[in-house]
Amino acid sequence: MKALIKITLKNGVLDPQGKAIENALGALGFDGVSGVRQGKLIELDLAASDAPAARAEVERMCQNLLANTVIENYSIELVN
Repeated sequence: MKALIKITLKNGVLDPQGKAIENALGALGFDGVSGVRQGKLIELDLAASDAPAARAEVERMCQNLLANTVIENYSIELVN
């Protein structure tokens, strides 16, 4: 089983990397781009075959290490 974890900054948290991407796109001639936010995608291969147990384990991973829950949101998708 594979877990896909999408991590993004919470609304209201400044995103200097997103702003740099936005400015670079404008400099390259891509007009009309605004509000760029960047994030992370983490893929994990899990030995677990039970989806609820796997989700709970990945949830603990996110809470303890993968996401800074003070400033970041995360979502988990399990794929067979």
